[in-house]
Amino acid sequence: MPSPSPAPKSFTLFSVAVDLVLVAAFFAYLYSLLRSHVPSNNENNIRLWAALGSSCMSGVFWLCIQMFRVVLRAQRAAKKQP
Repeated sequence: MPSPSPAPKSFTLFSVAVDLVLVAAFFAYLYSLLRSHVPSNNENNIRLWAALGSSCMSGVFWLCIQMFRVVLRAQRAAKKQP
C-alpha cells in the first residue's frame, strides 16, 4: 500500500507576514475611523474604545482572510483533479 503524499503546508512565513501587514493596516484604518465615533471628550476613553472596537473587527478580518485562503486552496485542488 503506497503511503499517502504529505499534505501541502497550510501556511508559510511569507503568508503569515502578509496577513500581519493586512490586519495591521486594517486595524489602523478602523482605529482612525472609529476615533471620531466614540461619544466622549476624554482622550483616554476615545483611544481605549476605538482600539477595542478596531481589535474586534480586525480579528474578524483575520478570520475572513483565513477562510478565503482555505476556500481558494480547495478550489485550486478541485480544478487539478480530473
